[in-house]
This record gives sequence, C-alpha cells and structure tokens, in this order.
Amino acid sequence: MKTAFSDITGVVLAGGKSRRMGRDKRFLDLEGTVLMERVCAVVEPLFPEVLLSVAEAIPQLERLPYRLVVDEMADCATLGGLYTALSASNYPRIFAVGCDMPFITEDSIRQLVAMNEEYDIVMAELTTGLQPMHAVYSKACLPIMRHMIEDKNLKIQALVQNPGLRVKLVKEAQLATWKDQLLPFFNINTPSDLELAKKLLGASRSRSK
Repeated sequence: MKTAFSDITGVVLAGGKSRRMGRDKRFLDLEGTVLMERVCAVVEPLFPEVLLSVAEAIPQLERLPYRLVVDEMADCATLGGLYTALSASNYPRIFAVGCDMPFITEDSIRQLVAMNEEYDIVMAELTTGLQPMHAVYSKACLPIMRHMIEDKNLKIQALVQNPGLRVKLVKEAQLATWKDQLLPFFNINTPSDLELAKKLLGASRSRSK
C-alpha cells in the first residue's frame, strides 16, 4: 500500500499508566471509537510501518494489527517509550504521537514531518511547553537518550537542549496558519479532559452539518 511517507515510522505511545484518569485511557470510548484506535486510524495510512510502544503487552493490544514494542527499560516515562520505539524502527526517523490525542490530523502530521529533512528533532513549543508527543525524532537521538536513561535524567527538555542534536522548535505563532491550529496537541489525562474532548467533538460535528 502506498503511504504518504516512505522513510519514517509512525509510533503511537500507549504506556498504560493512566494514573490521573483513574482507568485505562487507551480504551476510553469517544463517539463509539476507542481512543487509541481513533489515533491509530489517522497514523496508519501515512506511514509504511506503525508501532505501538507500550510498557506491557496485554491481549487487547496484541490483537491490533500493529507491531507491539515493549519498553526495553521499565519506568522511564515518555523518554523510555521513545527510545524503545526509535530502536525498533526499521526507518531512520519516527513520528511519535500519544494514544490520548484524539484531534491529531493528517495535516498536522504532514506539517511537522515536512520540516524534518535536516533536523534530528522537530517539535512544537507552545506557551504551555514542549510537545514531545507530536514530534519527529531521528536515530541520532538514540545514544543520547540511552545516556540520559542511564543517568535517570528523563526530561525531554534535556534531550532538546543537547548540543549534539539538530533541533527545530516550532513556535506557537508559526502554527497559526495550521488547520485546527493547536487542537491536534490536545491530550486527555483526566476525566475533565475527556468531557471537554466530547464537547469539542460535538461542536465540530454540529459545524459540519
């Protein structure tokens, strides 16, 4: 099947902790679609390979039509999931997105991937902070990630600031021309986030009628 990109892996990070939600948010229902499957449906057509990066393999995940990669090193947060996925990728770059981001779009993914040719990391930086879960990483990041994990330094900020990497931070003002602007960066962590997502989906459906 022909995909939009030929040299990059799509990665959906689905660690599974969900402490703030109180239940496994990967399987939350949003308008009849499981949250994680909603995200995968956007990612899958764009990439020749799609990985699910998880802390632990469970039957519900193993039944999905994607390659499952389990954290090489436990309890290393987002950085650990990114390291595992980047190591497992069959391509030199990955586009990583969180399984809890119901408003990602083909357009938002294309915009970031298109900027990546000369950079090791392409990531949005909003007024609320860096967005590591809607970003592109090259395998040049691997030795630096490994060193950070061994030092128990799991902060994405430290990765982005490493002088050995070519990094492009896309400022919020640059996203103003994007369709849906900042909505693709919305993620669901809490019950109130889930309710807001449902309201936003309802409003979007009303506008499209």
